[in-house]
Amino acid sequence: MATKTTDWNSSVQGYKDYLVLERGLSKNSVLAYMRDIHQFRDFATNEENVKRPTDIELPHVERFLGHLYDKGLARNSQARMLSGVRSFCKYLRIEGVMDSDPIQLIQAPKPERKLPDVLSVEEIESIIGAVNMSRREGVRNKAMLEVLYSCGLRVSELIELKMSRVDLIDGVVKVVGKGNKERVIPIGQQACDAIDDYLSHYRADVIPLKGHEDTLFLGRQGRGMTRQMAFTMLKRSVIAAGIRKNVSPHTFRHSFATHLIESGADLRAVQEMLGHAQISTTEIYTHLDSRFLKDQVTKFHPRSDKAEDNMAESTAVNQEVS
Repeated sequence: MATKTTDWNSSVQGYKDYLVLERGLSKNSVLAYMRDIHQFRDFATNEENVKRPTDIELPHVERFLGHLYDKGLARNSQARMLSGVRSFCKYLRIEGVMDSDPIQLIQAPKPERKLPDVLSVEEIESIIGAVNMSRREGVRNKAMLEVLYSCGLRVSELIELKMSRVDLIDGVVKVVGKGNKERVIPIGQQACDAIDDYLSHYRADVIPLKGHEDTLFLGRQGRGMTRQMAFTMLKRSVIAAGIRKNVSPHTFRHSFATHLIESGADLRAVQEMLGHAQISTTEIYTHLDSRFLKDQVTKFHPRSDKAEDNMAESTAVNQEVS
């Protein structure tokens, strides 16, 4: 029997502390969990008259999922929010506030496995080459994009990268990712050269504000870059390059992984570099690789219509030459 009773505010605050202190989640992950729990709390209190978390029952959660479905929320988002509610209930059981799991019998909506957008190597080079180097911050922006693609970082990892964790001699960077887990990632020579140029021609002239002394990428005022600044910088280069795809920093991460898999990299190695906890998360890139292989077969196999067109075109060109 649960002996504790608690109100929504103290339970939600306690859950936040649990995510930060016990589970060690990143700031962005905590914000995402809290956003979902606030939505559930608002629905439970306003629509279901659930006065305390201890009163949560299976029908409340079922109707909450129905509410999300009626709002047109994607299945992936529904599954994520259910996962958040499940985690919240687990915390309440740990604290002795709740006896049993009220949503144990609920099956999460089957997630849609969407293949992420990917850029070609030529498109990546075009975007990096479109950085406006006539502006003072151009050397910084180029270095950021080179590192983003060379290491497959999340945007939060890029802007929080520390100078003390970048080894240009051995060509590795140490990154603290989700769950405060550290990983070591090789960094290519082009990215190393771009960082070296940035340190010499931009970073050396910026006086870091207190708390930003070890931050690698700084703005003009000496503060670390924000996620929005990174998005805006990339968007400008994408437009300048004439790329019409919807490109974000995460697109560079997807492209990094896809290009490695296409070139024959070991899946476990790619998992390690991306910082994926589960190999199943990394396996989505094998689907992308399959799509690439299918395109190659369609284009070049003798029994393919496209291949026949290519052969006919090649024959015509050879006849013209001869």
